[in-house]
Amino acid sequence: MLLLASQSPRRAELLKQIGIPFSQYPVDIDETVLAHENPDEYVRRMAQEKSNLGYKRAGAKKLVLGADTIVVAQGNILGKPKDKTDAMRMLNILSDNTHQVFTAVTITSGKQQKTIVVETQVCFGPLSTLQMAWYWKTGEPQDKAGSYGIQGLGGQFVKHINGSYSAVVGLPLYQTRMLLTEFGILNEC
Repeated sequence: MLLLASQSPRRAELLKQIGIPFSQYPVDIDETVLAHENPDEYVRRMAQEKSNLGYKRAGAKKLVLGADTIVVAQGNILGKPKDKTDAMRMLNILSDNTHQVFTAVTITSGKQQKTIVVETQVCFGPLSTLQMAWYWKTGEPQDKAGSYGIQGLGGQFVKHINGSYSAVVGLPLYQTRMLLTEFGILNEC
């Protein structure tokens, strides 16, 4: 039985696309960035901690998938906005620029743990102050890393991406399928 150590409806929807049964098993961890931790190290640690905690709580004979997604612009991790001012600041940074989205996936079993990190380049078009204010009022940016959701209204601001669309949403489907195959959950077909 696979457990998804996340309450994210987006990750659950993506995992359903792979076509295997799973249960959601949300966990809460401290998501503070450590001093001198780069984005790859941070997102990897977050996915591992979620998977480890889920495995520890769920007990033996379970596979636990933990995942984390971060938005990185100008070398800085952009988390979820604290308020409208913070969201406007982030959207202004993303406006007419390319940023990176890192998604890490960790699967933990009683015998092993594996983690992959997928990086995608996302290019935004220019955003006006009115567009950013309108977007904030929709409510969509309020619980999203970097203050946007590519799969929703925020997708209209994206000029192009280089990498995995599903990783930007929250779970890289191809790489997750490969990990699940390694753990014997899926056949290689």
